[in-house]
Amino acid sequence: MNKISVLFVCLGNICRSPTAHAVFQSMVDAKGLNEQILVDSAGTGDWHLGHAPDGRTSAQAAERGYDMADLRARLVGPEDFDQFDYIIGMDHENISNLVLIRPAGYKGHLGLFLDYSLNPQYSSQDVVPDPYYGGEHGFALVLDLVEDASAGLLDHIAAQL
Repeated sequence: MNKISVLFVCLGNICRSPTAHAVFQSMVDAKGLNEQILVDSAGTGDWHLGHAPDGRTSAQAAERGYDMADLRARLVGPEDFDQFDYIIGMDHENISNLVLIRPAGYKGHLGLFLDYSLNPQYSSQDVVPDPYYGGEHGFALVLDLVEDASAGLLDHIAAQL
């Protein structure tokens, strides 16, 4: 059986996409689906290549039991469209950047993460905001949004298995 593969993408791959990576991987593991679902994250910008997630991101994640210790920023590339069934952007800029490198024959899903949100409280938001230049509250909000959309995405994918 082929794995369903999911790639989370944000700008620098040090805040939002590694948060989604860690949260979604944790949910996949909890459901015993790690043999069926592959999870990764990347960024559209190259400023932080090889770096661990932002310390504020890691601290918020750790408070909720998510481990990001092994994650390192990497750059998304056209080859990712060959490997990933779902390429999930955190905001419209990420999607625009991904469309520019998407090969013409890509048959997977390219879309916004909050399209999978389950919580009506978040229905007015269509993007996961970048917390990098904000305060601590922004990192907690990102985690709230990511936990919600991860549950919805996992429900969607599990229904295909």
